[in-house]
Amino acid sequence: MKLKNPSNSPSQTLTSSDTRLLVRETLRISANLASAPPPSPSPAAVAPHDRPLLQDSSFGGLVDDQFLNSSLRLICCEEIDGRRWQYFADDNTGPRNVATKKLKKNSIRAVCLQTPLSPADELLTFIRSYVVPEGFPDSVMPSYVPYMTWRAIKHIFGGAMGVFTTQTLLSSLGVSRNRSAPGAVAINWILKDGAGRVGKMLFARQGKKFDYDLKQLRYAGDLLMELGAGVELATAAVPHLFLPLACAANVAKNVAAVTSTSTRTPIYKAFAKGENIGDVTAKGECVGNIADLLGTGLGIMISKRNPSLFISFGLLSCGYILSSYKEVKSVVLHTLNRARFTVAAESFLKTGRVPSLQEGNLMENIFIPPWKQHRPIVLGPRFKDAFQDPVSYIALEPIFEKERYIVTYNPSKGNIYALFKDQAKSDDILKAAFHAHVLLHIVQSSNQSQQSLRKQDDDLSPVSPSIGDLQSHIAESYKLVSALYGPFKTKVKEQGWVMSESLLHPGRARLCELAI
Repeated sequence: MKLKNPSNSPSQTLTSSDTRLLVRETLRISANLASAPPPSPSPAAVAPHDRPLLQDSSFGGLVDDQFLNSSLRLICCEEIDGRRWQYFADDNTGPRNVATKKLKKNSIRAVCLQTPLSPADELLTFIRSYVVPEGFPDSVMPSYVPYMTWRAIKHIFGGAMGVFTTQTLLSSLGVSRNRSAPGAVAINWILKDGAGRVGKMLFARQGKKFDYDLKQLRYAGDLLMELGAGVELATAAVPHLFLPLACAANVAKNVAAVTSTSTRTPIYKAFAKGENIGDVTAKGECVGNIADLLGTGLGIMISKRNPSLFISFGLLSCGYILSSYKEVKSVVLHTLNRARFTVAAESFLKTGRVPSLQEGNLMENIFIPPWKQHRPIVLGPRFKDAFQDPVSYIALEPIFEKERYIVTYNPSKGNIYALFKDQAKSDDILKAAFHAHVLLHIVQSSNQSQQSLRKQDDDLSPVSPSIGDLQSHIAESYKLVSALYGPFKTKVKEQGWVMSESLLHPGRARLCELAI
């Protein structure tokens, strides 16, 4: 059919197919409008916790949908300490225009992709930033945690004891009871501190020993610290002897402080993985300071109840010494000093295996009295200490003709002596130390068998090997060392140990060739 425009303007004619298409589109639009949901509110009108969160494909975090529907454009993603962030910038041309480069200046916005931490987690994160190194636990050795735990416990006991010792010193001076003039009090205190500094300077000359016996010296320093604290408490019983007792106590405590300071860096170095020794040291000192403050608070609380001074000191001192022992034992060092070399050599001779780093450090003896130090094996002694009989030396010379050392046994002193020739190198010293342990093992086994035989005959006289027996023992040890020293070195390296002759601390005496 045809439709005409009633006006005088040019007519517009529609075919039947065009008319049907127009009617169909009109009906479709009407149906869509009738079934459509109510319009959603704008992002600004929706509460932040009600806004939909979309999963980010690259980081796996949740991103607020308002950033996808706004004019903000994602420009960068980053991760720090396990938390992920996205950075957006305002796009002048509108949303979702990826190709545009027209971004507003100073319009960067940061969006965290994780749920905000609770106050407790925030506090825990804050504390961790002060007491553990970055990247913990992957940035330190496994022995770091037990060491720092016992270190903190030790400092708590030490801080508590400091309250009692300081209180006792002030009472002995007469400050609390106004027995002394302020000038005399100040002079006595200055003299006490000066004596401690002198002791610190004199002990510093033992510096090399801090490298090879650092665990033994560290524990001895803590024992010396307790001795100094005990002397300070003794001033309460004899206040008229305050100055000599306080000076002696301060000397002991300052020597202990030198020991602690000198052994601190090698211990922290054993915990560090990579180049984070500074971070490990800083966090370790922070733990010590926090524990000191807690111990001081504990000591103040205890002292307010007026407990028995000596009972309180005894209990705190026992806790301090025990935690110090556990602290030092938890350190795992890779080097073989005299004590750890003894553990490795004796284990190899008895079982045929070398202990691991953890086993060797646990088996190490860290408390060696001064009168038993480096006994019964002496490395690099004077000739007169090793030989009293010239016949024994003449008899041993041919056995060690091809070696750069001589190993012997002195029955009167019960010691094994390893003397070095002037051509001795590092490996010769290590081999001589191993030879000395082999000879000691043979002599002890022989003495035990002879003692068992004498017990059967009711003969309780001491066993003393003859010169002939001694020469046979040394010849036997020489053959064993030739066969076992190579496998011993191999197994030591397989377990991760580091051998160095300087850590064995050999004496400086050397045997020289006779000038004819």
